[in-house]
Amino acid sequence: MHELTGSAVDGLRAAFAGAGYTVDGVAERLGAQANAALARNETAPAVRRTSSGDALDTMVRLFLLQRPVPETLVDKAFPGVDLVALGIVERSGGEVKALLDLRPFADGEREWWVIADLTPGLDGVREPMRPDYVLGISSASLSLIQLTVPIAAERSLDIGTGCGIQSLLLADRVKHLTATDVNPRALRLARATAALNHVDLDVRDGSLYEPVKGERFELIVSNPPYVISPPGGELTYRETGFVGDGVVEQLVRRAPEHLTDGGWCQLLANWTCVRGEDWQDRVATWTTDRAAWAVQREQLDTSEYVELWLRDAGLHGSPEYTSRYDEWMRYLDQHDVEAIGMGWITLHNVPGTLDAEAWPYEIERPIGPHVLHRFERREGLPKDLTGLHLRVADDVIQETTGRPGAEDPATIVLRRQRGMRRAEQVDTVLAGFVGACDGDLSTGQILAALADLTDRPVVDVLSDYLPQVRNLVVEGFLDY
Repeated sequence: MHELTGSAVDGLRAAFAGAGYTVDGVAERLGAQANAALARNETAPAVRRTSSGDALDTMVRLFLLQRPVPETLVDKAFPGVDLVALGIVERSGGEVKALLDLRPFADGEREWWVIADLTPGLDGVREPMRPDYVLGISSASLSLIQLTVPIAAERSLDIGTGCGIQSLLLADRVKHLTATDVNPRALRLARATAALNHVDLDVRDGSLYEPVKGERFELIVSNPPYVISPPGGELTYRETGFVGDGVVEQLVRRAPEHLTDGGWCQLLANWTCVRGEDWQDRVATWTTDRAAWAVQREQLDTSEYVELWLRDAGLHGSPEYTSRYDEWMRYLDQHDVEAIGMGWITLHNVPGTLDAEAWPYEIERPIGPHVLHRFERREGLPKDLTGLHLRVADDVIQETTGRPGAEDPATIVLRRQRGMRRAEQVDTVLAGFVGACDGDLSTGQILAALADLTDRPVVDVLSDYLPQVRNLVVEGFLDY
């Protein structure tokens, strides 16, 4: 990919806008069935829907479906833009094939176009990926986008930027954007993506925090090459020379020295679950005395993990599949790894401790606002809760189960509909407390009344239930 200059940028943007090559435009042209099939990497239904030969069909076939297109149609769709000279396509025998993936992306009312390498595996055709492959819009990158706390910042850092998609999303609320990568090809495509979208992005070459030595940021985000693999991994976008989960450890450990006071570091992560150790204790040694929250969204045993990433590399069914499988398993066994945790870590650069939990259940997206609010509640609550006037959050519902006609329910569950969508089982006293939280009486007054109703000493009720009340406030069941 050659550098995108002003005239090339203007020509591409005008062509895309004129054709309606946007997320909504493509979705409307393909229809629900073809869109769903394309999400499964099946192109046949979309080919049937893009036969008119107009500019939008040409762009969809060229970039999204990776089909050869007559050069006359490409010239018509991109007047005055030499896609060959830019390194975006190649010509052969009167036809044009895409060398790169240029696709629309949207977040709310904002629209962009993202430049990356072609999506592998369309229609079941899968070949080994090039070592310097640059990943485009993926489920992982979207997860990080959804996780990022919605703050305005003077400076942000995107480590392992790839195609640059994270920085695009930050451009409207961060004044100075810095992005780094060790892959020269990723650096070129990130610069091109930024230029195409009129985003001023400071792109630097180097590993981890090396390119920003001595600098500090309000926000650091990273979708790093976190795959835990034997030495000599070939795919730069997912593997490093670090042992085990060392790349994630270093990103977390060194974050505070590159964050402003109160700054945020958020990253997707894989971590090893070592025999005889709790993964939560392992991550806690990385976050040390900083406030942090680690959420394990999934845990795979070692064979599941190896199979996942061998398929991702296009090696399933290849001659070297079995030998690579065996090498990987031996590597994990040598390091006493019994499983791999997959999730995310948020570190807030203020004094505190780590909350670490497994949460494989459905969550609200975007989750970033909830992450921010949870930290604010956790860090802002006073030690003494008795003077707080609490209210039940609007999204909380109560579920009770029990035998018909029973005087009391067998179980009472409070469930949130937003954020992490947690469910907390409570007893009748705590359920009564929550039911009384309308902002009128203080926490101490309500618990004193419940102590009187249950004929228990107030000091015992306070001791038993204030920690549970604190948890309900932190998790958003109760507002103050």
